[in-house]
Amino acid sequence: MIDRWAVLAVLVCWVGATLVLSSLRWFRSPALIDRLRPYVAGAPSRDRVGVLSAESVRDVVAPIVSDVGARLGRLFGVSDEVSARLVRTGSPLDVAGFRLKQAAWAGGALFGAAVVSAVVGLVLPVAVVCTIGAPLLVFLVLEQRLLAASQDWQRRVLLELPVVIEQLGMLLSSGYSLGAAIGRVGARGSGACAEQFRVVSSRIRHGVSEVDALREFARLGDLAALDRLVGVLALNWEAGDLGALISSEARAVRRAVQREQVELIERRAQQVWIPVTVATLLPGVIFMAVPFVDAMRRLTGG
Repeated sequence: MIDRWAVLAVLVCWVGATLVLSSLRWFRSPALIDRLRPYVAGAPSRDRVGVLSAESVRDVVAPIVSDVGARLGRLFGVSDEVSARLVRTGSPLDVAGFRLKQAAWAGGALFGAAVVSAVVGLVLPVAVVCTIGAPLLVFLVLEQRLLAASQDWQRRVLLELPVVIEQLGMLLSSGYSLGAAIGRVGARGSGACAEQFRVVSSRIRHGVSEVDALREFARLGDLAALDRLVGVLALNWEAGDLGALISSEARAVRRAVQREQVELIERRAQQVWIPVTVATLLPGVIFMAVPFVDAMRRLTGG
């Protein structure tokens, strides 16, 4: 019996010593991800975190919050990926960070609405609506702000695209290679297209082909004009002179932008008549109601 207890005590001491020594940096062997981290470009240097640290809690909560946020966004008609919108707006946050920010603001709104409802003494249905509606409203406001910034970036890219296409056409016609033309436009420009062309040049220097790097830009921009431009530039190794095709594409983009501007002007011109129509109809309805009420009174003998 004593031997059994001794063996059990030795096992317990061995497990305890292993757990204690594994928490010491000089004793444990680094994980594979920590050994590979210095050799990955752009990977943040992060120390190994504990079980109950803030980083471990973030790693557990972030996927759940991201999935719930994506489902709520699709429920309210936002189908664009958050990662693409964050890259377009130049935000330093990643998808998990943005969703955690949304969750924090929504949680604060939930707590504030609950406190206000309890202090004011609202009836139960109104309190429930306010408590549920406040975090949902905060979530949608943050989502809409990001979506509006993303759409503004796409609009700037579309407006800059005709000039950029013409510059590419002139450079290619004058003997520049496609990679050199992209690099020159990115280095000399200062707009949204020039910034993305600098990214494309960086990707080309890292070994990505020119067409693949341009297709990444087209996927990020999610514009039909960009897709057509990449399709034309993909013929660089097959066609002898792309100047005519690129000039035609620039004219097509200008016509598309012009049509959108005309539609916007017509829509705003129609919106101007809405208050005028309401202001005209309301007195007319009142003037028609007076004789109508008088005629009904006479017919009914009132």
